[in-house]
Formats: sequence, structure tokens, C-alpha cells
Amino acid sequence: MSLDLATTRRIAKLARIGLNDQETEAVRAQLGGILGWIEILNEVDVEGIPPMIGTSMNTALAQRPDVVTDGNCQEKVLSNAPDRAGPFFTVPKVVE
Repeated sequence: MSLDLATTRRIAKLARIGLNDQETEAVRAQLGGILGWIEILNEVDVEGIPPMIGTSMNTALAQRPDVVTDGNCQEKVLSNAPDRAGPFFTVPKVVE
């Protein structure tokens, strides 16, 4: 399916995309390609196939206990700081 330039300009306006004439022609070709793929998908026979909501509807999400596994490493974290004051990072003042 191909779109005319007026329809392409209208779609761009609705999407609030500013396009010049050269860009409009490129977008028209891209939209035509997308619509062509949709037409191909419409040819697929899906009779008797139920719609799929997700890839695994009956599977529960994996959960793990909420425990701290890498805490108590304050000195290791602060060793990467370019400047520090006691147990805190220090940064340049940005508000006067």
C-alpha cells in the first residue's frame, strides 16, 4: 500500500513531526513499507487460534527473599570517591 504526500503530511502533523519535502518523501516510503508488512501479516490464517495475552500466562513470577547480600562495604564504596568527608561523598557547591 502506498500513501500520497498529503496523507503523509497529515500523519506527520498529527505526530507533531516537522518534515521538509525531502523528508516527507522518505517517510512516505517508510510508511508504505510498514503498511506492506501489515498487509502480509493480514494474509496469515489465524482461524481457530486463540489470542495470546503473554508468552506464559500460567507461570508465576519468580520471587526471591528480600535480603541484603552485599552490604557493609562502606569503605570499599568510598574508596572510589574523588573527595570525601568522613563517611560521606563531597561534591562542589552548586547553589549559592
